[in-house]
Amino acid sequence: MDGSSSARAEILRGIAGAPGVAIGTAVVMGSARNTYPRRHIHDDEAAAELVRFGEAVERVRQNLREMTDRLGDKPSEAAILEAYAAMVGDEVLLEGVRKQIHIEKRCAEWAVVAACADIARRIAAVDDPYLRERSHDVEFVGERVLRALMSAAGVDATIPKLSGRSVLIGHDLSPADTAGLVTEPVVAFVTEMGTRTSHTSIMARALEIPAVVGVTDALARIASGDIIIVDGLRGVVIVDPTPEQLDDAKSRSERYTAFSRELQESRDRPPATLDGTRITLRANVELPAEAILARDYGAEGIGLYRTEFLYIDRLSPPNEDEQFEVFRAVVEAIRPRPVVLRTFDIGGDKFVSTFQLPPEMNPMLGLRAIRLALSRPEVFMEQLRAMLRASAYGDVRIMIPMVASLTELRETKRLLEQARAQVKARGQPMAEHIPLGVMIEVPSAALMVDKFAQEAAFLSLGTNDLIQYALAVDRTARNLAYLASPFDPSILRLVSSVVRAGMLYNCPVSICGAAASDPLCATLLLGLGLRDFSMESAAIPEIKEAFRRVKISEAEAMAEEALACTTADEVEHCVAGVLATKFYDLLTGER
Repeated sequence: MDGSSSARAEILRGIAGAPGVAIGTAVVMGSARNTYPRRHIHDDEAAAELVRFGEAVERVRQNLREMTDRLGDKPSEAAILEAYAAMVGDEVLLEGVRKQIHIEKRCAEWAVVAACADIARRIAAVDDPYLRERSHDVEFVGERVLRALMSAAGVDATIPKLSGRSVLIGHDLSPADTAGLVTEPVVAFVTEMGTRTSHTSIMARALEIPAVVGVTDALARIASGDIIIVDGLRGVVIVDPTPEQLDDAKSRSERYTAFSRELQESRDRPPATLDGTRITLRANVELPAEAILARDYGAEGIGLYRTEFLYIDRLSPPNEDEQFEVFRAVVEAIRPRPVVLRTFDIGGDKFVSTFQLPPEMNPMLGLRAIRLALSRPEVFMEQLRAMLRASAYGDVRIMIPMVASLTELRETKRLLEQARAQVKARGQPMAEHIPLGVMIEVPSAALMVDKFAQEAAFLSLGTNDLIQYALAVDRTARNLAYLASPFDPSILRLVSSVVRAGMLYNCPVSICGAAASDPLCATLLLGLGLRDFSMESAAIPEIKEAFRRVKISEAEAMAEEALACTTADEVEHCVAGVLATKFYDLLTGER
């Protein structure tokens, strides 16, 4: 396969990781994991292998620090690299490598690969797509350390030298690699792994480089030297395109660039509808570094901060001080805007090793989230105290997940008051008032929402789980994905009832599910009465622009028509009929 062959215009499909259209010459990047040494060692070699590993870790940290400094004018990308530098020195990884060297008698390279694979495998087993994606971050860190080890041993494991308009093709690409290519002539990325929420996609979007991820067998179907088109709007890669396809790609690239420039210029405008109704747009994040990224995208705060990652790969939960330092970093990064800290949503199949829970027949309906927290009050109190202490550094609000009954809310309030008294007794500072809200993601809570609205400080719709539980559909099952629709009339009715209860009892209602990131669905939710949205950071400029094109009266009329529909397909046709023309460029990236 080479660039001189007759055009065959092979079309490969993947996931649109970062928008834009680019044309360039493919440069295929191999992985150090394909060539690393697998050598058993003797007992007297273990100390030397640990020294080699430690030296490699320090070189990687130094390299990441240097790249972070070079990205000083791009704080969001620099923040992600800072998170990676912290991961390189993570105690879980260090302990895993030590065990591989001392117990399994493996050389440093083999130990790094095995330890990272074990950690990544455990993360990949969770049911949350966002959290599953973080397993690749562990692999990226391992790849970086592995390259440092092999380079010190005289083996070249770096990215090939680039010249001209290059499209980098790889099994996966770490954010550190992505950042290291800022000064290189890279016009696009194509990877076999990844999703829209992977850090590779986030970095590509931040650097405004088109990317298509999740392309099956890309390395087998693309060779260095191939001319390819990367369409990050449609998630398509065209290998050896025809002259007509090249002309079309150039035209689409120019149109998208013009459109993107306009979207960028409007990023700092306050979010409001065409008739001036003010909307609040916040971000869903997980790491302190992502709070900075959210701020750069124009988020007006953090509507959902997931705390589960503090519990990953541990035999015991993190202590109060560990959690406090993380929460404080998030709050300070986004200050003076508010941060909603969600108490741990663990159980199901999320990080149960931390709590050493027995297996359950149906873990998604078992001991998880607030149920687990209330069953381990000593662990829950550590987190509540850490959150209260963080409130001294900014606007903190606390939210509890998977609430099914008022008993759970009342018990959490009782424990929160106990935690407050303990923090006060120590003389540690905290805010006078910290609102306590609940996620409405279980049908029982949606049905009892009028009572919740009278006792909670705020409500937040978690549409991902609400859809799963209300429709009895496993949202991780690909063959059932077509059933798990936010446009289902039953879901719209539940959302509408929650919004009405919030209005009736003056209890603020927001949404933090994936539905908020889709222009069509978000506008429908706007028509149902929602005015506070939290979403993936990168979606904020697009949703802001969508809202600027509609009047509240238009959205409300559309929502009323949608509520009269009887199927999800009918609702989608209704919404598309009203908005497809208005949002054509947002949906396609073209005029």
